[in-house]
Amino acid sequence: METDWEAYGWERLADGVGRRRLPGWDATAGLVLGTRAVLLYDTGSTLAEGAELREQVAALTGGRKVTHIALSHPHFDHVLGTAAFAGAEVFGAVGSDELMNGARARKELYGDAVRQGVDPRAAAEATDALVAPRHVVTGEWTLDLGGRQVLLANVGPGHTGHDLALCVPGSREVVFCGDLVEESGEPQAGPDAIPSRWPDALDRLLALGGGEAAYVPGHGAVVDAAFVRTQRDELARRFGVA
Repeated sequence: METDWEAYGWERLADGVGRRRLPGWDATAGLVLGTRAVLLYDTGSTLAEGAELREQVAALTGGRKVTHIALSHPHFDHVLGTAAFAGAEVFGAVGSDELMNGARARKELYGDAVRQGVDPRAAAEATDALVAPRHVVTGEWTLDLGGRQVLLANVGPGHTGHDLALCVPGSREVVFCGDLVEESGEPQAGPDAIPSRWPDALDRLLALGGGEAAYVPGHGAVVDAAFVRTQRDELARRFGVA
């Protein structure tokens, strides 16, 4: 009998696949279970939030630990909880490792977190302990979690220079999009966005998932391919991309 995901505040998307909409910024944390490995997609905005995710995963899985982490992109609300998962193998888009290992990036992550309302002490603790990806994805990388293979795809740049999607095959494929797709508000284009490439990134997402997939935004409710196509066209108009 499968665990009641909803009882722990998670949304079950498929057998062994779910997500939680984290409080504060409505950021998605995704979870994929295999027989040998447990993959978490994004880790929250503080070490405390990461620790809470860690405990929830243990409760959902009968005590299993997160073994793999995929970071959608290097923004504070998606990466600052990573150090709560000791021993996990961390994956990110190529270049995110060098970026996150730099003092400037840590300073910017701290500043962004505090400006958005994170307690300065919590922000400092998380950025001091920041874990950069050890494994970088240039194109696509298939992970065998045991009885289930998932695909990490470097589909950016777009929202940032380092956007990593997660595709989970099944009777209905589930595609975790990071902030390339947002449902609960207009997609945010900060100083590290590459607007001219963003529509192309969404084209790649749609090619990977297809017309019947469930697309999980970085913020907001699960959407379908039609929503992603519409957002792609809106971004192209917004940024003047042919």
